[in-house]
Amino acid sequence: MTLPALAERRLREGRWAAGLVALLLIAVSLLLAWQSEQQAEIEHEHQTRVHARILAGSVAGALAFDDRATAREFLDALRLNNDIQAAAVYGAQGEAIAGFVKQGAPLPVRVQPHPPMIDGNGLSVVEPVRQGSLQLGNVYVRAIVEPWPRRASRYFGIGAVIIMAALLIAVLGMSYAGATVANRRLQEEIDAREKAEAQLRQAQKMEAIGQITGGVAHDFNNMLMAASSGLELLERARDPERREKLKRGVRDALDRGARLTQQLLTFSRRTPLQKEAIDIPRRMHGLAGLLEHSLREDISVQYELAPDLWPIEADPSQFDVAMLNIAVNARDAMPRGGRISIAARNLPHGLAGHDAVRITVRDEGAGMSSEQIEKAFEPFFTTKDVGHGTGLGLSQVYGFTRASGGSVAIDSREGQGTTVTLTLPRCERAPPHAPDRDDAMAEDRPLNRRVLLVEDDDALAEPIGQMIEALGCEVIYAASADAAMNRFDAVPVDAVLSDMVMPGERNGLDLARELRSRDAGLPILLMTGYCSAACAAAEEGFEVLAKPFTLDTLAGHLRRVLPGPKCSQQGPDGSGASRDTARGKGHP
Repeated sequence: MTLPALAERRLREGRWAAGLVALLLIAVSLLLAWQSEQQAEIEHEHQTRVHARILAGSVAGALAFDDRATAREFLDALRLNNDIQAAAVYGAQGEAIAGFVKQGAPLPVRVQPHPPMIDGNGLSVVEPVRQGSLQLGNVYVRAIVEPWPRRASRYFGIGAVIIMAALLIAVLGMSYAGATVANRRLQEEIDAREKAEAQLRQAQKMEAIGQITGGVAHDFNNMLMAASSGLELLERARDPERREKLKRGVRDALDRGARLTQQLLTFSRRTPLQKEAIDIPRRMHGLAGLLEHSLREDISVQYELAPDLWPIEADPSQFDVAMLNIAVNARDAMPRGGRISIAARNLPHGLAGHDAVRITVRDEGAGMSSEQIEKAFEPFFTTKDVGHGTGLGLSQVYGFTRASGGSVAIDSREGQGTTVTLTLPRCERAPPHAPDRDDAMAEDRPLNRRVLLVEDDDALAEPIGQMIEALGCEVIYAASADAAMNRFDAVPVDAVLSDMVMPGERNGLDLARELRSRDAGLPILLMTGYCSAACAAAEEGFEVLAKPFTLDTLAGHLRRVLPGPKCSQQGPDGSGASRDTARGKGHP
């Protein structure tokens, strides 16, 4: 049976059920009315007989002494009852002694005892008057019987109410049946629509994945082409200046690939952010030179920073990239030059009830349409010509602000410029102080540490080990967590640099946890390109180094996890000594 036919059948069934309930209600009401009428008649007959018996007992003495005056007194007392139409007292021979008629037929000439019976419009009863075994006479009592028209009108009113109630039940029942069918149809339509929307979302998701994959493949192919061609030409070049230029080109291609990967990870919020307190005026002052080199000479930058700005909590490097991406987009939107205004002010309770800082970047460019604004944060969406943008700038801004616990919005109209607003959470901690001259000089000194490098990929272990050695450190290699524990037990080390994803039952985070349980003060640095455990590692307090990284980046992270003076010093015999010597360990 089809769905409409089934719904129609259920609707008919509901209507029949409602009609049956209404008819049943009317039948029950009629039965109850009939029973009530019968009971009323029985009660009326009983009351009339009681009046007759009371009168018979009262006039017994009057008949015995032939006292008609007393008999009339008892009859007059009964006359006060409004339900009594007529009453009389008869002697032993059947003659009428006294009586009255208020309405209806006249008194009968003679009477004989009989049970209650309908007499015209009244209910008459004849009861004997006895004194002992002697019958002195009879009494006659006729009571009012309610006429049928009056009773019919009363029951008609009650029946009308009952019929109205039955009709109401029938209507409500049919309406409920119709509403049930309509609700079922609506639910089925909702289910069908949700299924269609799910299929549409899946199709859109697949389309978005296809666009992202195509964009990534296109950009990475360009970068790989630049790097591979540069390396090939580097092998053939003999001119030192030419070789240096080719090396810079290869390095630039690799850096672009690293930035592209970082932007994708930031957009997806899968990269661990190194959050810290940021002093916005100081950060903007440091960014001024970078913005000046990234913008054209016909573009000026105006700063409007509130004097009492709160520090924000975010990743400093990601903050710099976000501001640079917004500024570059503003530059490209103003081909004839113009002004970029960067403003910042405090926003009490402006971010889900918490304090925040609002940063706005406004340009005087061509602006954006509403359709472009809706797609602005999508990866690889760009309004620029082919080869002039990857479409990942604003997606990086979106991912950075969301991962930082903030929000980003765009306000723009075509021909009236664009305003990008970042709302970032306030940080209660004070920003770190700027490095002084002694700190800067210390960054150029060799580290002189022994570092345990845990990396299962030989193609990466060798160059990373050379980078560590370039910083003045000794390197001990391990290809797995188990091998690293064996080396740690056998050789004293000052720091551990481990990859996150490795073969075996334990990964880099498991290794770091076990090493920390053995030596809480051991400096540990974890590195990864992307790993779901990277965020967990950062939350547990481990330093995370994102791949790919440069020598300067590696040096900065190692100096951050290696506090105080060097740990390894020369002993009296010229052999190396480590801080772990106190634990009873020596060099192999």
